[in-house]
Amino acid sequence: MRYTAFSADPAGGNPAGVVLDASALDDAAMLAVAADVGYSETAFLMPRGGDRFQVRYFSPRAEVDFCGHATIAAAAAYAERHGAGPLTFETKAGTVEVLTRLAADGTATATLTSVAPRTAPLAEPDLAALLDVLGWSAAELDPALPPRLAYAGVWHPVLAAATRQRLSGLDYDMDVLGALMARRGWTTVDLVWRESADVFHARNPFPPGGVVDDPATGAAAAALGGYLRELGLVTPPATVTIHQGEDMGRPSVLTVQIGPDPGSGIAVTGAAVTM
Repeated sequence: MRYTAFSADPAGGNPAGVVLDASALDDAAMLAVAADVGYSETAFLMPRGGDRFQVRYFSPRAEVDFCGHATIAAAAAYAERHGAGPLTFETKAGTVEVLTRLAADGTATATLTSVAPRTAPLAEPDLAALLDVLGWSAAELDPALPPRLAYAGVWHPVLAAATRQRLSGLDYDMDVLGALMARRGWTTVDLVWRESADVFHARNPFPPGGVVDDPATGAAAAALGGYLRELGLVTPPATVTIHQGEDMGRPSVLTVQIGPDPGSGIAVTGAAVTM
């Protein structure tokens, strides 16, 4: 099935493939399905009894340990067929709890709670390489949001632009950035601009998946929530709204809830509808 996540409009959000019972598929078959679907990721669910599933995620090129938007899409697809409620997804990154809801009009919404987030320093040579391939300068970064690596299932460098205009101008060499990301084990690059205390705009280059710009990235949103908490850039409990996909014509809205416990997962909520 084909769903778009983090939008109630099929023309917005981030498309994902969903296979609700992939028990009969091996790795090669899952990769082939993901390549045929052609979206940045496809989620493959393997029922483990009750509302518990093993879940694997494949881009058209390779397996990914965790994918937020495909989690939202898969949970919505399941809820539409079996009813709303809690689900447990066992991913390669760890256990992800998901809560689904169905609105009166039938629109499905899902909230995933990530594995425990963490951050790490972004080495100066890696920062310099990132800025170079993106065509950004250090002077164009927001000094209030320092460059960092952030994790909530997969790793993302976080770079904050000082202006919305800088964020809008995305032009880079996919092969060069993809090679750097492969060497470092990064999944996307989380480029953000802070509009206000609780509103962000984001773009996410995803060369490892063959995607120039991801329209909605739940894993990066969770990682950003952990980054904001760990660096003291919000006062938990806090709710942050992330707008993504606007620059590519697929507007998406991701709601990020940041709890006060430093070890707690980050909750990311979004709607999902069939394409």
